[in-house]
Amino acid sequence: MTRKKLESEVRQLYEHLAATRERPIEREASRWIGEAEAITDDLVGPEIADLDSSVIQNRIGHVAELLSNIEGTGDSTANEHVEAARDLATTILEPNTE
Repeated sequence: MTRKKLESEVRQLYEHLAATRERPIEREASRWIGEAEAITDDLVGPEIADLDSSVIQNRIGHVAELLSNIEGTGDSTANEHVEAARDLATTILEPNTE
């Protein structure tokens, strides 16, 4: 995966998590999503350019682990965003084949 594509997918992941902020979701799911969003928020700023890809991968791995704790949010729209975020995290974590 190119660096530009990696940064784009990290931004999309963050946007899906941020989109759940105003949704009426269950407290436990909110906690997991909030932690995952905080990690991705640190990755979407200009500082990402200074981070090694392995650091980004490590942080996204932690995000994927947090999201795996969510069985449901109690809101179908939020569920869709969480599922999209999980898919993106999986894609980002796939071994680089380029």
